[in-house]
Amino acid sequence: MDLIQSRDNPVFKQALKLAGSRRERLKARATLLSGLHLVEAALEAGWSLHHLLHREGSPPTALNHAPGARSSRLAADLFDTLEQMPSPTPVLAIASVPEPPSLRRDGWCLLLDGVQDPGNVGTLLRTAAAAGVDQAWLGTGCADAWSPKVLRAAMGAHFALPVVERVDPVAAALGFQGTRAITALDGATDLFDCRLDGDLLLVLGAEGQGVSAAVAATASLRIRIPMRAGVESLNVGAAGAVCLFEASRQRRDTAVRA
Repeated sequence: MDLIQSRDNPVFKQALKLAGSRRERLKARATLLSGLHLVEAALEAGWSLHHLLHREGSPPTALNHAPGARSSRLAADLFDTLEQMPSPTPVLAIASVPEPPSLRRDGWCLLLDGVQDPGNVGTLLRTAAAAGVDQAWLGTGCADAWSPKVLRAAMGAHFALPVVERVDPVAAALGFQGTRAITALDGATDLFDCRLDGDLLLVLGAEGQGVSAAVAATASLRIRIPMRAGVESLNVGAAGAVCLFEASRQRRDTAVRA
C-alpha cells in the first residue's frame, strides 16, 4: 500500500476539493466518505468507491481493500486536514454519487424547503430512512446532501433512501398527486387529528422562518404539533421526527387493518 505524503499529490488534492466544495462534488459526481461505518454501508449498497485512504500510523481497520478501488496510506497531517472531526476508524473513501431518480408523484415523500444546517439535513434524512419514507427531496437553498457534514449526520441514510437535491420546491409539490402536508402554526390541524396514510408529501421548512409562503400555498393540509403552553417551537429536526413517526404509525396501522 503506497504512502501519500505530498499536498501536491493528485489524489489528496481531489479529496480536499471534494471535502470542501459543493461545485467540485457536482462536477465530479463524487464525494468523500468518512469513517468505516459509512464506507462499509456504501459498499453494501453497491456504491462505486474510487480510492480508500487510511491514516498513517493508525491501527488497521477491518477494511483494507474494496472491489475496484485503490488503497493508500495518507500521512497523518494530510488525513487530519481532510477529516473534519476525529474519527475512531480513520479511513476515508472517494466515492461516486449515484444519479438521482425521477421525482415520485405518489407514495410517501419528504420535501425540505430551505433547511440550511447540515446537521439538521442529515438528521432528517436519517429519520426519514428509519421511518420508511420512499424518497427525500431537498429544495434549492438546502445544505448539500453530499457534503461530509450531512453524510456524517445521516449515518448511512443516503444508502437506504433515494435523495434528490436542488429541487424546485413549488414545482415538485404541485407535481405530487397525494396529500401535501406542511408544518405551520396558524390555521393548522393538530398532528394527531390528521390522516397521514396514503400518498403523502410532508414538507418541512427552514430553521426559524419555516416553510416559504410560495410552498405553503401548495399545501392541501396544514399541521401543527401540539405542545405545552409556553414552550417554544421545536427544532426542525425534532419536529420532523415527531411528524415522520406519527405518519409511520398511521401507515403501519392501516397496513395491519388491511
